[in-house]
Amino acid sequence: MEQGNKKKNAAAKDKRQKLVDATMRRHGHSPYALIETLHTVQEVYGYLDDENLKYVAESLRVPLSKVYGVATFYHFFTLKPQGEHTAVVCTGTACYIKGVPGILSALREKFFVEAGETTEDNKLSVLTARCIGSCGLAPAVVFDGEIAGAVTPDIVVERVGRLLEQ
Repeated sequence: MEQGNKKKNAAAKDKRQKLVDATMRRHGHSPYALIETLHTVQEVYGYLDDENLKYVAESLRVPLSKVYGVATFYHFFTLKPQGEHTAVVCTGTACYIKGVPGILSALREKFFVEAGETTEDNKLSVLTARCIGSCGLAPAVVFDGEIAGAVTPDIVVERVGRLLEQ
């Protein structure tokens, strides 16, 4: 049984690696394909780990420091595995003024997770974004890809609670 799981994991990793390789090949292994390749890595692995950052650097002939610099500069990329569910809290000016500190505080108190972190059980990641472009809905939170506007701390806690029950 355990050996079957190892084969499944190896097959999944191989398939993911092929997708990353296809992205680089589509761009002729050009250093200019760095951001697109990192997007593919993040999409198929869920985050950018050290092993994949090194692989991309070698494959595109780009210094590892540059790859790491790009991965840490852009807010979209993450170097840590994300939780099963995500709550992305907009911290743009409109959202912040309309209650983001209270929302983040409620998440911290109820679920014991800081912004930018994942719960110990890997069920929830609380992330922040500088702006999600929904200022008219302020304060806004994106729950597993779905935008919710005019949220309160109680609404956010209740919504996250429902996600975690799934």
